[in-house]
Amino acid sequence: MLSETIVQGRNLSGQELAQIQALLVQHPSWHRTRLSRNLCELWGWRNEAGRMKDMACRSLLLKLEAQGLIGLPPRQRPSVNRWRNCRRAECPHDASVLDGPLETLGPLRMEPVACGSPEGGLFGFLLQRYHYLGHRNEVGENLKYLVSDPGGRPLACVLFGSAAWKCQARDAFIGWNSAQRQRHLRLLTNNTRLLILPWVRVPHLATQILSRIAWRLSQDWQDKYGHPIYLLESFVQRERFAGACYRAADWRVLGATTGRGRNSTAGAAPEPVKDVYVQPLRADFRQRLCA
Repeated sequence: MLSETIVQGRNLSGQELAQIQALLVQHPSWHRTRLSRNLCELWGWRNEAGRMKDMACRSLLLKLEAQGLIGLPPRQRPSVNRWRNCRRAECPHDASVLDGPLETLGPLRMEPVACGSPEGGLFGFLLQRYHYLGHRNEVGENLKYLVSDPGGRPLACVLFGSAAWKCQARDAFIGWNSAQRQRHLRLLTNNTRLLILPWVRVPHLATQILSRIAWRLSQDWQDKYGHPIYLLESFVQRERFAGACYRAADWRVLGATTGRGRNSTAGAAPEPVKDVYVQPLRADFRQRLCA
């Protein structure tokens, strides 16, 4: 029997696994959503803003099923993610060339994108259409910024999501141990997408955006999820990009990845080597992350 393991960032004990198995036996008519929400209530699994961590719990259940530890009830309807990841509907947007110095743009509009809003639909469409990695649905805590000019014309998309579970260069820079990393990883976020739209040719725009977001992101995260962010990270594929905008925005390059993905496990296919960039948001970030 399982004694203890880490699944979905949670120390799952044998007793908790037995609790899940008992619920499946006692309530065979429950669908997956009801099961995950019931577990969140039993475990008090909520974020600092008080929101139930339902999606994290459902992901945990799927991983347990993949390991053969539980058997989930059949889906009652197709996964929502199936539709989220389909090609997005066309969103009209101005794609005429914008070429000139940064000062001519005027004050940039840079607000977090609300889930389900028209801006959210445009954000997802632009990333899927124009970013070389495309865009799927977000999992876990995240913030999306749609950057536009004073007239509302979109200029850029910036996405922050879950930090990598492990990164040798980053972890050495922070100086934390595995227990500290497990406790405080949520206080980091990864800049997973940075897209300057291809018709926007404005020097230093990316640097300006990164600098502006760094000033506000922790408070925006606090407002949405009930906790701050102390360190930003990003992985820049060195064969494609020089990372100049990150360095100009005071990010630090720590070294390179080993060719494994952000959440890779043993045996996973190698990935392109990426440079590791970080930006502390507080002078005392190490004390807070190593507490």
